[in-house]
Amino acid sequence: MSIGIIISVCAGILFGFLFFPAEIKPFIDQASGFALYFLILTVGIELGHNRSVFHRLRVLGPKVLLIPLSIILGSLTGGLLTGIMLNRPVGTSLSIASGFGWYSLSGILLTRLANAEIGAIAFLSNVFRELIAVMTIPLIAKHLNFLTSIAPAGATSMDSTLPIISEATDSETALISFINGFTLSALVPFLVPFFLNF
Repeated sequence: MSIGIIISVCAGILFGFLFFPAEIKPFIDQASGFALYFLILTVGIELGHNRSVFHRLRVLGPKVLLIPLSIILGSLTGGLLTGIMLNRPVGTSLSIASGFGWYSLSGILLTRLANAEIGAIAFLSNVFRELIAVMTIPLIAKHLNFLTSIAPAGATSMDSTLPIISEATDSETALISFINGFTLSALVPFLVPFFLNF
């Protein structure tokens, strides 16, 4: 995780608490809306640009999709159980869990669709997921198996955690990891709002 993200969040909290008057909030909401649309646009462009993934899917066969399916089921089950323990609404818990580690999109999306509190929870839970993934991927690959090491990474398995997975496993697992991240990243913008209205 970039130090820039931590600095940005801390600076935002500080400025919001100390400097920004309440009258400026509607403009911030508008700006975050435009930022969200731009982020989703860039996600679509990136997914469309990686056409080779569809060819790789055909080569590996449909069984490779069992990995993202298992991660989706595991993430949603964990989110649901955590929501029950913390007395949160089912839809909110599932929408936070369906960020799959993609903190930037899920945080902004839920701030826009729900409120700042839910957006902050989504952001932090997905940041912690990525931090846990960075620490556990090598251990899981060494002590369990290569494919299982993809699970904690979630959607980040195609970008920020891919080098860690690649180093801890082999080239085939790295390819499956990329396909997993691609699949989960494509689903996040649809599943987060879907479960919020669940």
